[in-house]
Amino acid sequence: MRRQFLKASAALAVTACLPGLSYGKAGKLPRLILSGPHAAVSNPFYRMVETGALRDVAEVVEIRPWKDPDQLRALVLDPKSPAHFVAMPTNVAANLYNRGVRLKLANVATWGVLFMVSRQAGLRTLADFRGKEIVLPFRGDMPDIVFQMLARRQGLDPARDFRLRYVGSPLDAMQLLVTRRADHALLAEPAASVALRKTKSFPVSIIAPELYRSVDLQAEWGRVLKRPPRIPQAGIVAMGAALDQPGLVQQVQQAYAGALQWCEQNPEACGKLVAGQVGMLTPEGVADSVRVDNATFVTAADARTELDFFFRLLAGQQPGLIGGKLPDAGFYLGSS
Repeated sequence: MRRQFLKASAALAVTACLPGLSYGKAGKLPRLILSGPHAAVSNPFYRMVETGALRDVAEVVEIRPWKDPDQLRALVLDPKSPAHFVAMPTNVAANLYNRGVRLKLANVATWGVLFMVSRQAGLRTLADFRGKEIVLPFRGDMPDIVFQMLARRQGLDPARDFRLRYVGSPLDAMQLLVTRRADHALLAEPAASVALRKTKSFPVSIIAPELYRSVDLQAEWGRVLKRPPRIPQAGIVAMGAALDQPGLVQQVQQAYAGALQWCEQNPEACGKLVAGQVGMLTPEGVADSVRVDNATFVTAADARTELDFFFRLLAGQQPGLIGGKLPDAGFYLGSS
């Protein structure tokens, strides 16, 4: 029954809108909505639902995935959006905040899950991909932003030095690799690990030659920018009426931190849990991704220095990526 509930909870269709937080019996919300992509930052949501970590604050806790940045923006910009807590790239959160959306960044949990995956061995830097076709997901968003920034920092022109082929999501890019319709792709976890697993398992290995995890973009970030090899890539925002309930936000923060720690300490169990809800993933692939996902819970207030550096780089490249300016202190939950 629990597995059936989880699968039903992950349905994309929005059938009810919650303009505010109306409480039911015993002061609980009738429904609490969590939303996120099929990526590492959302893994703790499934654990939170499975364990009933928020049973004290809501009768039902529901996960509603978003597939691509357009869906994410539509979800958040809808004035009747039912979502209370949403996993998203940090620059998108800053952009939406600067556009007047009522949200705060609660934490950063994903510190870089971007890898080049290739059929060719021995490719160690982005310069090694010069002249090659590269499949990238999410045009104009992460990971495209990080790829282009690091390429330019190395004197490469993304438009001229590579043949860039954009697709809708990391899972779409993974499918192109596995089915031999592409040779090189920039993937976010868990898609990178799942692709590597699939190409070594029967019967897919018959049609998909071995792939290699080549360039670690987090390592490139550290090497090129002379900084620690981690990128404040994604986290959780609290939005709308949820911000009127500090106690609720704190409980979600604590539950998310605990669920993330469990995932990191139990990659096999986390893999089974997440893959059970996302059809294109495999338990082994998700487990592999957890082992390399650089996931660490840091409150937004504590991550502000690293976020500020990241946002300044983005503003220097294209100010619109963060909404034209650095977000002020009100963007960071817990900052004054």
